[in-house]
Amino acid sequence: MHYRQLGHSGLLVSELVFGTVPFGGRDSFEKCGSVDVPMARRLFDIAFEAGVNLIDTADLYSHGLAEEITGKALGSKRNDILLASKARSPLDDNPNNSGASRYHLIRACEASLKRLNTDHLDLYQLHNWDGLTPIEETLEALDHLVKSGKIRYFGTSNFTAWQMMKTLGKAELHGTVKPITQQIYYTPESREAEYELLPLGIDQSVGTLVWGPMGEGLLTGSTRRGQQPPAGTRQGNDWPEPYVHDRERALDIIETMAEVGEQHGVSVARVCLAWLKDRPGITSLIVGARNEQQLQDSLAAADLQLTPEQTQRIENVSRRQPLYPYWHRVIAGMDRIDPAEQPFLDEQRQTLEARKDKPRA
Repeated sequence: MHYRQLGHSGLLVSELVFGTVPFGGRDSFEKCGSVDVPMARRLFDIAFEAGVNLIDTADLYSHGLAEEITGKALGSKRNDILLASKARSPLDDNPNNSGASRYHLIRACEASLKRLNTDHLDLYQLHNWDGLTPIEETLEALDHLVKSGKIRYFGTSNFTAWQMMKTLGKAELHGTVKPITQQIYYTPESREAEYELLPLGIDQSVGTLVWGPMGEGLLTGSTRRGQQPPAGTRQGNDWPEPYVHDRERALDIIETMAEVGEQHGVSVARVCLAWLKDRPGITSLIVGARNEQQLQDSLAAADLQLTPEQTQRIENVSRRQPLYPYWHRVIAGMDRIDPAEQPFLDEQRQTLEARKDKPRA
């Protein structure tokens, strides 16, 4: 297992971290799994033995039950690892039990600490943007939580780039604590983060944690062309995520990863993780599991090295089309390209150059 610096903090985190979405399985999360305390304890042991040093959970997961199971399963090992949770999501009908207000965040944090049986969180994340609460209020609440010792650092999840830059700018302006991480959705099938979010992370020294790196089960290999995903999997249980832009393109990506997997004698899931973990700007991939076999397979991705040709094959089949203003920078021959977007712009340049060489109809 390799370790990477978490944003502009002094923390080092494993390139694969453990996610707890499958813990509990209530309030619609039964489609993700129903891991109980004994199984969670066993999965933690396997993950820690492999070098994983960060556990990621949220108050939303099974509406608090995932946190309860995490706390019980960790037990005396709590202080041996880094523990992250999230808040902001509505958990009931009370309109104030949602969002990123000072009222809600402090209450939500204290509730998570109680469920997790700990006195602090190493990373506390805003689970989504709150379009009503002024970001200054949110930052003041997070600053209070840091100074009171209840959290060590904070991050964001599912923010757009402008929302993240507003958060960073306001924190710097007012001298409050700044986010060290962004948690985003990013897979070979869904590479939109390369347009803004990943360059932002590189430029601002914000760590990037990837949730759902296997597309909520879509890219594990259980979904293939000409066959339906098996019952019992997220995709076989009508789990609403992910939004797939082009089903045929997604199947092409899966088949390409399957061919690469056959060359190594490994699963599609392992190839997917191996490709993602070394993409520009990525700090860690969050992997969950319902059983030991799934976890062992995911953890083995840390040791899988794809060849340059295999890496390029997956990049080629999954590459997104250039958007404005990126295609304009390439076509106009702009110089002084920002290093934060250089690797992604280079890939778009290849698409534009290949298209230029094709004869017009």
